[in-house]
Amino acid sequence: MADMLVKLYDLKNDWSFVAEQEANDIIIRKPVGGEGRRVVNWVLEAFGESWASQANIAVSQLPMSCFVAIHDHSPVGFACYDATALGFFGPMGLGEAYRGKGAGKALLLACLLDMKLKGYGYAIIGGAGPSEFYRKTVGATEIPDSFPGIYRTTREELG
Repeated sequence: MADMLVKLYDLKNDWSFVAEQEANDIIIRKPVGGEGRRVVNWVLEAFGESWASQANIAVSQLPMSCFVAIHDHSPVGFACYDATALGFFGPMGLGEAYRGKGAGKALLLACLLDMKLKGYGYAIIGGAGPSEFYRKTVGATEIPDSFPGIYRTTREELG
């Protein structure tokens, strides 16, 4: 999967997706202090060690570069940036029962708008899985000749 590029300066500073998700009983926000470990443990159980490692990096930064979706006091989704490399969005994961209801879009937008507010002009979506989702949601475009990109070292050196 190729990397994709998002022009953050083209994104509208519209956070209405937070209220839209609250209407569905899903809270979109950054973890607070000690919640970071709980989020990382959930990511480990739901998506495995690689994404949990990246989530750990994101919740260990100040300010955190991770957003979480919460339903009934439990994590149901997460999204990070600056975890793989500076300027990179991802990983992002959402529990199956919550897919297709806008929470993934909300997590994506929260991260990208947070990056924009920090002064980033662009975001790279590394190894973009559902490329059509990113294209449709934030106008992401594929970066030519970007596979395997930054992930080459993890595939070749660490196995």
